[in-house]
Amino acid sequence: MVYTLMQSSMKFSAKLSLRKYFISSVQNSPQTSELKMSKMRIGVIGCGNISMTYMRNAALFNNIELTACADIIPETAAKRAAEYGISAMTAEQLLASPTVDIVLNLTVPTEHYPVTKAALEAGKHVFTEKPLAVSTELGSKLVALAAEKGLALASAPDTFLGAAGRKAHNLINDGCLGPIIGGTAYMMGHGMEHWHPAPSFYYQEGAGPILDMGPYYIAMLLSLLGPANQVFAMTSIGNKNRTITANGPNKGTSFGVTTETTAMAVIRFASGAIVNLGISWDVWAQGHPYIELYGRDGSLRLPDPDTYGGDLLYSDHGGDWQTFKSEDSLLGVINWPYDAPRIANYRTTAVAEMADAIVNKRKPRATGSNALHVLEILEAILKSGRTNAPVEIKSSYELMTAMPDKDIIRLLA
Repeated sequence: MVYTLMQSSMKFSAKLSLRKYFISSVQNSPQTSELKMSKMRIGVIGCGNISMTYMRNAALFNNIELTACADIIPETAAKRAAEYGISAMTAEQLLASPTVDIVLNLTVPTEHYPVTKAALEAGKHVFTEKPLAVSTELGSKLVALAAEKGLALASAPDTFLGAAGRKAHNLINDGCLGPIIGGTAYMMGHGMEHWHPAPSFYYQEGAGPILDMGPYYIAMLLSLLGPANQVFAMTSIGNKNRTITANGPNKGTSFGVTTETTAMAVIRFASGAIVNLGISWDVWAQGHPYIELYGRDGSLRLPDPDTYGGDLLYSDHGGDWQTFKSEDSLLGVINWPYDAPRIANYRTTAVAEMADAIVNKRKPRATGSNALHVLEILEAILKSGRTNAPVEIKSSYELMTAMPDKDIIRLLA
C-alpha cells in the first residue's frame, strides 16, 4: 500500500510516497542496509472499535502482516476477517496457530492480563493496548513471564513515536531547553457520557480518566524526561452520579461512579524535574496547554499526546514562540478520522517497530517494562490521593533514543 502525503503547498506531486520523499537523506546509510528485514505475522484478539484503526494502519508497514483475528463475539471476528481478508478464529485457535508470531491484544483493560499471559505461555510475542494490566502487581508478572520465555512484550501508548514526540525529544537532546526544571500537563474535559451510548464502565474501579487517559501523558513525559521516582496527589469524585446525554437507548439514564474523576498530582523525576499533572472528567471548559516543559534556557509546548502530530512551540530564553509543524513529517501527516481527517493517528507503529526489534534482536521502544513504569505512576496517583501521602516509584524505566526517520522509512510499505 502506498503511504501518501497530500500537501498542495509542496513542490512535488499531490500524492507522494513518504518513503520517496525522505529516502534521499538515508539511501546510502550503512546503518539502514545492515539491518535485517523480515515480515512478522499478527493475530488480533479483540475486534472492537479500536481494532479498525490498528488493522487499517497495519497496511502502512512492510514488516508486518495481519493473518488472523478473534473476538469473544464470533460474528465480530468474522466481520473484521472479511474486511481485511484474514482468518477468523477462536482465541484458543489463534494462540495455537503457526501463522501468528505476534498477538495484538486489543481486548478491554480487565482482559489485558489474562490474554497477554495466555499468549506468552503459548510462545507468542505480545503487543497490548494500554494499560499493560489493571495493577502493577499483574503487570510485573507479565514482564517477568516475557523475560522468562525470551519473548518480546510491548504496550501502547506509542504516540511518543509520532512526529511531535520525536521532534520534542530531539530538541531536548540537542540542548535547546537546557536542563529541564519543571513542567505542566493537563487532560481536562467532561467525560464520556456526551458521546458514548454506554459509558458507565469508564467510571468504575480500574478505569476513570487516570487509567484511561493518563497513560498518554505519562508515557510522553517519560519519553522526554526519563524515569520518575515519587508522586504526590489529591483526588476526588466530582459527581457520584452521571447522566447519559449521548444518543441511544440509554439516553437520559443515570449511573453511579466508583472511581476518582479528578486528580491533581506532582511527579518528581529522577533527573530532578518536577511536573504538575491535572487529569479530570469534571471540567466543562479550560485553557491549559496539553504539556509544557520549562528548562534553564527555554520552554517547550507540546500538542495533544493522544495524537502523533500537531504543532510544537519553542521559546528560547523568553523570546517569541517558534512553531514547529509536523504535518509534513513522518508519522505526522493528518490522516484521521478517515472521512474527514483532522489529526495524525498512526496506531500500529509500535507493533511494526516491535517486529523490527525482534528480528534485529534489540528491545522495542514501547517495551513492557517501560509500560509497567507508566502503570506504577498512575497507580501511585490513585494511592496517594487515597492515603494523602507521597508514594515512591520503584520500577525502572529505560530512556530510549527517538526513532530515526531512516528507520521509519525502512518499515514503510
